[in-house]
Amino acid sequence: MHQYLAVTSNGLENLLAEELKNLGITNAKPVQAGVKFKASNEQIYRCCLWSRLASRFVRVLSEFTCQDDMDLYLSATAINWVNHFHSSKKFVVDFNGTNREIRNSQYGAMKVKDAVVDCFEKKNLPRPSISKDRADLRIHVRLHKDKALLGIDMVGGGLHQRGYRPESGRAPLRETLATAILLRSEWQHDKPLLDPMCGSGTLLIEAAMMAANMAPGVKRERWGFESLEDFEPELWAEIKSEANVQARRGVKKVDAKFYGFDNDERVIKTARDNARRAGVESLIEFNVGDAAKVTRPSEFENGVIVSNPPYGERLGTHPGLIALYTAFGAQLKAEFGGCSASIFSSSDELLSCLRMRADKQFKLNNGALPCHQKNYSISERSGQQAGNPDAPIEIAPDFANRLKKNIAKIGKWARKEKLDCYRIYDADLPEYNVAIDIYLDHLVIQEYAAPKNIPEEKAKRRLTDIIRAAIQVTETDANNVVLKVREKQKGRSQYQKLAQQSERLTVNEYGVKLIINLHDYLDTGLFLDHKITRRKLGEMAQGKDFLNLFAYTGSATVHAACGGAKSTTTVDMSNTYLEWAKDNMKLNGQVGRQHQFEQADCLQWLANSKGQYDLIFIDPPTFSNSKRMEQTFDVQRDHVTLMTNLKRLLREDGTIVFSNNKRHFKMDNAALEELGLQAKNISSQTLPLDFGRNKHIHNCWVITHK
Repeated sequence: MHQYLAVTSNGLENLLAEELKNLGITNAKPVQAGVKFKASNEQIYRCCLWSRLASRFVRVLSEFTCQDDMDLYLSATAINWVNHFHSSKKFVVDFNGTNREIRNSQYGAMKVKDAVVDCFEKKNLPRPSISKDRADLRIHVRLHKDKALLGIDMVGGGLHQRGYRPESGRAPLRETLATAILLRSEWQHDKPLLDPMCGSGTLLIEAAMMAANMAPGVKRERWGFESLEDFEPELWAEIKSEANVQARRGVKKVDAKFYGFDNDERVIKTARDNARRAGVESLIEFNVGDAAKVTRPSEFENGVIVSNPPYGERLGTHPGLIALYTAFGAQLKAEFGGCSASIFSSSDELLSCLRMRADKQFKLNNGALPCHQKNYSISERSGQQAGNPDAPIEIAPDFANRLKKNIAKIGKWARKEKLDCYRIYDADLPEYNVAIDIYLDHLVIQEYAAPKNIPEEKAKRRLTDIIRAAIQVTETDANNVVLKVREKQKGRSQYQKLAQQSERLTVNEYGVKLIINLHDYLDTGLFLDHKITRRKLGEMAQGKDFLNLFAYTGSATVHAACGGAKSTTTVDMSNTYLEWAKDNMKLNGQVGRQHQFEQADCLQWLANSKGQYDLIFIDPPTFSNSKRMEQTFDVQRDHVTLMTNLKRLLREDGTIVFSNNKRHFKMDNAALEELGLQAKNISSQTLPLDFGRNKHIHNCWVITHK
């Protein structure tokens, strides 16, 4: 009898202990991420072949206090390795963990390797060779603080590698985890099972193997214990032969039906190939299908739905996924009354979109990712719900009702004004703290950073409700919903690149065509609150020399050019946005030498320029400390200096349109008067209807010579 450690994932220790008990182990003791027990060779061979939950079995040779590399070396040297394997065998050391003195796992592995080799050499035996790729034997070391465990891996690799899934087709769900999900789903082997988002088929294949009582390791070709000195080949051959016979017979005895769906035909082909390699292809029916439209098979009374829908580590609030989970939950309730479901996901917010109350829930990890598994009983439809299964469930009713009212009012105005882009919601209700803009058939939802007193989970759940309600009210395709998080920005950080999708759209604004990009940056290339300001510039520009400073994507320049400006000069520090401005101008047929583009720090350019202009538009940042600027800029502190330079460029009967976004900005009228300038506040006149609730979104003045 030897001491063994069965390794598994955190949270599965008790399940594994129960499995080992069923395999004849009488002394299983759960420990952190594993189970310890004693077993004979026959018992450990059966455990390796039949365990569905263990990731590996380690024969424990030593457990010791390990404070430094000398403790490690001496403890490894104390083991008589010659008794365990022959020097002709190739080995490798798998070292997991570090401590204060042993800070590198490769160094720890080297010390153990040295101890093993020295053991053979001291007995005048050939030294065994090392092989990382084709090792006959793997030595396993675990180190945590000053406690170490050293042993031999009886398997030689992860037990999740059943042999039916090629290495090139790595799925995110390991077979051992799939088994745990099935066991916790309360699915019984005689019940039909359906996975509406089956991917490469792992859940269904593991279930079919369980129903057929097929040993999960029956397809495995190499085992670590075959290289040990105490290996009993006849005993192993008998155990393996028994399992092979059981696998062949078991498949023929299965009565339960298994159904798998996925919307990708290539993935379904992979799933069929995997099932064939596993020997259970006759038990599972795979078809291309959409989880949001899946219907109940004819032989699925009291069946079980088990699924691991897509989620991704940072996709918890992705609009497409929210729509998928919402539609999936609705379909389960519409089609599978009387059945049960068990759904596994990393996102509790996404699971909440199913709109079902869980009977049980479990927490477990998929690798390093914390996940949730929730079990649901799907009630039979009755009364009003059965009579109208397509009636939408009202989500966040207060928010949804406000959105409907805003759309009715603002949408009518936008159609009349011939606007493709406008705001339909701007934190109207404090608890739903987002801005929502329409761009053609797209929605952009900008989440304002939640106050610190709002728990993160509550904020996430609320944002999920916002997205679901917005999709439902506006009937927007979920793939056309863009989510952004807006926090207080410093300098030009709002222009930093977020993605690389480069999906451009062309929109109309008062007869002018403009290019927007909804994905790549925090802003879209068009500040919607300035639409009336831009139209006004177009009306003022006829026959004028026009200057646009801090021009961004040049939308104001386009309006001026289309309004008949004699010449335009567009200045911005970003070459990216200047190129965008040029594209906007070309789109409207505004090309030629009369249209100049200058890449420069606007403040420096302004101080050095000698040009003369009839109409100047300037919309500087509130504050900037860009590395490409020689000094910081504060619009409140520096606006008089700005006006001093602008006056020099302004013709006698010229006009400056000055705008900024600083709340509580105060124009220094006395300083302007000393300069010989006068300012008229036109902020209210440039505030469009869709920004009517946010009267401080921008400040705007018309400034002329006194």
